[in-house]
Amino acid sequence: MTIASMTGFARRQGSLEDFLWAWELKCVNGRNLEVRCRLPAGLDALDGFVRAACAERLKRGNLSITLTADDKQAVPAFRINEAALEQLGRLLEGLKGRIDAAPPRLDGLIGLKGVLEVEEQQVAPEVMERRIQAMQKDFIACLADLQQARLEEGTKLAAITRQHLAEIERLGKAAANSAAAQPAALRERLARQIAELLPPVVTLPEERLAQEVALLAAKADVREELDRLNAHVAAVCGLLDQGGAIGRRLDFLCQEFNREANTLCSKADDLALTNIGIELKAAIEQLREQAQNIE
Repeated sequence: MTIASMTGFARRQGSLEDFLWAWELKCVNGRNLEVRCRLPAGLDALDGFVRAACAERLKRGNLSITLTADDKQAVPAFRINEAALEQLGRLLEGLKGRIDAAPPRLDGLIGLKGVLEVEEQQVAPEVMERRIQAMQKDFIACLADLQQARLEEGTKLAAITRQHLAEIERLGKAAANSAAAQPAALRERLARQIAELLPPVVTLPEERLAQEVALLAAKADVREELDRLNAHVAAVCGLLDQGGAIGRRLDFLCQEFNREANTLCSKADDLALTNIGIELKAAIEQLREQAQNIE
């Protein structure tokens, strides 16, 4: 299985006789699957089908779905609301002599709310059923287009993620080499500090110096953190090979990466290892940013 991005776009148009429609799907990152569906009046019956199809095929992402429709056969019927017009006439008659104004025009009267009513043409049930089935079929095709777009983007994300993993692995090896040189550096620095603090006639036994160096080296030992870092790199590589909806697990592993990098920086006892730790944290942040795009 390949991995999929959570971002994608798809659009598909369809028609049945003189009835036209267009599906438009836009998806961005999200912790869970959230579907927002905008349907024209009279087509609310599609909502349940659309949501079920999305839940079956997608795991995560904020998905916006818009359906536009145009019925070329529908000719609206206009009707005058006689009751409203009669009531308006009585009101105007009562105002005569009280307000000096020109007589109302016909276009002004029918422009008032409630006077002119529009009756939508009713669609026969069998015609509506054929339209619904055709739009459902087109929606599934449009959803497949969206999935394909997300898979193509996911392939690019996988390649970028592997590059970040390679950088983390490289920095881990550099940190291991730097840490291996720490005991000798600690011994040299401690001996220099003691020489500066103690009088020239006082010397520290070699055995005592070795004990202090051993204690400092134990506190600064980062081998455990580097071992866990390597284990996390292997785990992420395994997830990328496995494919599917791995985004949540990747996000968790990025948190673990960051934990090890923070501990390494806190233990770093020289500038070289500190700089490597900072670079490592930057590489992990870049990895996390990509992981948040993965389904």
